[in-house]
Amino acid sequence: MPPPSDIVKVAIEWPGANAQLIEIDQKKPLSSVIREVCDGWSLSGSEQFALRYADGPQLYITEQSRSDMKNGTILRLAISPTRAARQLLDRIQSHGIDARLEALKELAKLSADPTFAAEFINMEGIGTLARLVESGTHFGEMLAFTLTAFLELMDHGIVSWDLISLSFIKQIAGYVNQPMVDVSILQRSLAILESMVLNSHSLYHRVAQEITVGQLIGHLQVSNQEIQTYAIALINALFLKAPEDRRQEEHSNPLDQQLTEMAGTLAQKHLRSIILNHVIRGNRPIKAEMAHQLYVLQVLTFNLLEERMMTKMDPSDQAQRDIIFELRRIAFDGENDPSGTEKRKAMYTKDYKMLGFTNHVNPAMDFTHTPPGMLALDNMLYLAKLHQDTYIRIVLENSSREDKHECPFGRCAIELTRMLCEVLQVGELPNEGCNDYHPMFFTHDRAWEEFFCVCIQLLNKTWKEMRATAEDFNKVMQVVREQITRALAMKPSSLDQLKGKFRALSYSEILRLRQSERMSQDDFQSPPIIELRERVQPEILELIKQQRLNRLCEGSCFRKLGNRRRQEKFWFCRLSLNHKVLHYGDLDEAPQGEVPFELLTDKIPVSDIKSVVTGKDCPHMKEKSALKQNKEVLELSFSILYDPDENLNFVAPNKYEYCIWTDGLCALLGREMGSDLTRSDLDTLISMEMKLRLLDLENITIPEAPPPVPKEPSTYNFTYNYG
Repeated sequence: MPPPSDIVKVAIEWPGANAQLIEIDQKKPLSSVIREVCDGWSLSGSEQFALRYADGPQLYITEQSRSDMKNGTILRLAISPTRAARQLLDRIQSHGIDARLEALKELAKLSADPTFAAEFINMEGIGTLARLVESGTHFGEMLAFTLTAFLELMDHGIVSWDLISLSFIKQIAGYVNQPMVDVSILQRSLAILESMVLNSHSLYHRVAQEITVGQLIGHLQVSNQEIQTYAIALINALFLKAPEDRRQEEHSNPLDQQLTEMAGTLAQKHLRSIILNHVIRGNRPIKAEMAHQLYVLQVLTFNLLEERMMTKMDPSDQAQRDIIFELRRIAFDGENDPSGTEKRKAMYTKDYKMLGFTNHVNPAMDFTHTPPGMLALDNMLYLAKLHQDTYIRIVLENSSREDKHECPFGRCAIELTRMLCEVLQVGELPNEGCNDYHPMFFTHDRAWEEFFCVCIQLLNKTWKEMRATAEDFNKVMQVVREQITRALAMKPSSLDQLKGKFRALSYSEILRLRQSERMSQDDFQSPPIIELRERVQPEILELIKQQRLNRLCEGSCFRKLGNRRRQEKFWFCRLSLNHKVLHYGDLDEAPQGEVPFELLTDKIPVSDIKSVVTGKDCPHMKEKSALKQNKEVLELSFSILYDPDENLNFVAPNKYEYCIWTDGLCALLGREMGSDLTRSDLDTLISMEMKLRLLDLENITIPEAPPPVPKEPSTYNFTYNYG
């Protein structure tokens, strides 16, 4: 007979004594349990003690966290968080250097515990650590442990970053600016400055005055990838906050000039080439955190284009109209203007038509839609000035055609700019956990403009391959979008490689790929085929359902949401073979292969599950206010709600696992499987099944209606003569 669910069997250790094997009644107050444990070793003053985990992070057990205890857990009797905080606070202020070093080392380890952190902070512990740093008397290991403890304590969010003094910021910035400083001190200093910038509007201005992007560039040239990662993370933090501040202050803040300079620094060759040569093309593989920071930098760099993208052209602005005149002049070789105003106007209208603008009389009106706004005109001018031969060739070869197959350059350039803004998500905030950076965007000072120049040539080439007319404009843009997204998915390392990918992805190749990825709709529209498809579909859905349940029986590993700097925690969940119980439990590290049921100590009967919710409806997404802008995590989140008013929260490692688990749980509850993966699998499997069943009917025309039933015979007086 299994033990009651509110009884947990654990082992408890105490230095110099034999471990106690006891059964903890979860209904009994924790103070009573600790008193009984102390009595077992004849220890007085049980209120001075607490229970901690003996393994892993060794967190304190509280009334709130005691439900996480599992059977077989090893615990340790330790001094209470209040007593530990008081002792450590006294020891770090002692005169003995060795004693202080040991105290700071222990504090750095204990500060990750939220229970201890709350007690230490209540005793003004953070102020004490800040004064130790400000004094400038700590060096080496002692300083590294001090900064580690400070960062861990602040990360709990108990104390506002706004309380940090200017002298503390100057001291931390000093460690970053020092030419020779210990790696561990530098790493923690960069992390502290990043947290200041991200968590406090007022501290951002102070940090921006002490640290410039130029000073951080040196840390990107070291061989330590962690230092490079923290340096880029701080650059990203400064960059992320700068435009927001500038908008809020409406250019009245004296820091605005500095912010504009920062944006220029991020776009300049020096920073880009150092990241390209020392990080992307370095001798070490790019780790996940570094890939994320490069992705964030890429997104923030492209977001500098947002202002131009959302700026409408003012048709009455002569300077802006002069840009259009310049496009005309370059394209048509500066032909002399006729003397008469009417003649000049007529010639301009003709030229603007040949340039492919929608509004031939006043092409400025073509740039009044946002997006892409003025960004499209910027791209066109860049092409005309820096790739003049390409620009003239595209314009002239299309303006001289008389067969209605000319490619309208102006209209195409505007629509292409809008499309590139969508594909590269210009103006959107970076997604947490996304590592989708493109190395080629770090290979050129004007990567965006060069990317446009390559894509406009692709568009012109595809237009000719499709023999398109003005009516086919949207079809051409769809094909070009597919060519661009497919090429980007291959992650070309340079713009030259991108051109090679585009050459391979011709219009005929896109057609071939489309044909291989989906079945032809034309062959499957007759009523007999549709009826056969409807009969086959339930069998295929049952096959998909069994596959989903089998995957749930194998189980999956999920990560727990937490601080990016702390070690990742994992847990595993799998369905019992009889499909009646979900087993789950914590793991110290990501598993290699299947995890046996014996290691998964918690379980939920499937009969207790009330519903499955996803995205914003998940309890853990409602709690994490910081994740409101995190689309990636939101899209991978789902929760099981079960009796009595409990929930089990998941964040899937990828979209595939998300679909597998949401489908499987819906199948368990007898509900429809509605994920994108189910629709894709259903189409693929039905397509295969239909092709197999119709294999013998190849080249045979299937009638729209069944053959007619023959007329009845005039008489039934007939027999078969066997003779």
